[in-house]
Amino acid sequence: MTDQHIRTIKSFIKREGRLTPGQQRALEILWPEFGIEFSEQKLDLQKTFNRDAETILEIGFGNGNSLWEMAKEDAGRNYIGIEVHRPGAGHLLQLIEQSEIKNCRIICHDAVDVIDHQIADNSLHRVQLFFPDPWHKKKHHKRRIVQDDFVNMLAQKIKSGGIFHLATDWEHYAEHMIKVMNRNIHFTNLSTDNTFMPKPDYRPTTKFETRGKKLGHGVWDMLYRKV
Repeated sequence: MTDQHIRTIKSFIKREGRLTPGQQRALEILWPEFGIEFSEQKLDLQKTFNRDAETILEIGFGNGNSLWEMAKEDAGRNYIGIEVHRPGAGHLLQLIEQSEIKNCRIICHDAVDVIDHQIADNSLHRVQLFFPDPWHKKKHHKRRIVQDDFVNMLAQKIKSGGIFHLATDWEHYAEHMIKVMNRNIHFTNLSTDNTFMPKPDYRPTTKFETRGKKLGHGVWDMLYRKV
């Protein structure tokens, strides 16, 4: 798969949804402070956060609850969330305002473009990809974001010794993730048997995840260290 291919075939469908008045207000009022506009210029993370600290990037944060909780509980690190859906961005901005945290920023754009153009090499402490769209039909597997070219691109952005943390509640996608990640020369699986790991304490358990477990659904976490 070429780099052009990964940027042409989207791993998401943008269903905008309706902004609540509160989300709209948050986007209008708080975006100048906590939002980052997409640009093909590399981000200066120290300038963005007004400090020098380890930076964690989350791809597709949904409604933002989990990312907000992590940032709130881990004030010593910087957090950047990428999400194409503006209602989710607006909701996260509301949470940021309510808790008065200062270590979280948001980008509303295609994650592949952001990572390729806007994130400097060897700048990220951890990348998080939690519950991405599994594209479960075989004809749609090409839309899955976890592909060889994408992982190679991430390897350039994560510092040596940094972590790529993946999680999914779709078993077949978990198997696909393991296959792609285990054959990549830039990462090593942190489990003892090159498969899955217990959920780390820093990853919050979502309501969706709890409901799924009650229904007997599994959740698979995978942690890989950049060599």
